[in-house]
Amino acid sequence: MAISQKAQEFLIRSRIADAERGDVDALFELGITYSTGRGGICVDLVEAHKWFNLAALSGSTRGQECRAEIALEMTAREIADAQRQARAWLGMTQQRWAA
Repeated sequence: MAISQKAQEFLIRSRIADAERGDVDALFELGITYSTGRGGICVDLVEAHKWFNLAALSGSTRGQECRAEIALEMTAREIADAQRQARAWLGMTQQRWAA
């Protein structure tokens, strides 16, 4: 069964909201979604690496393992971009909690 574009967007927004509240499983699931194209989302290894990295930083061993696996398929520039995006996301969420 195909999932509609609106449903895809809702699911991603929902998981991001969960991740912003510190849900490590949401971080990991976002990595899975972007690394596999689950739910009709386009595969994006940079985005997947970012989410796996955030999950790993939050203590997820599965996040560490998946980050390492997809890094083998990425260029150094892509990995650096994913790391920059992860740092930016951390900075943004930390500002929200401080406010």
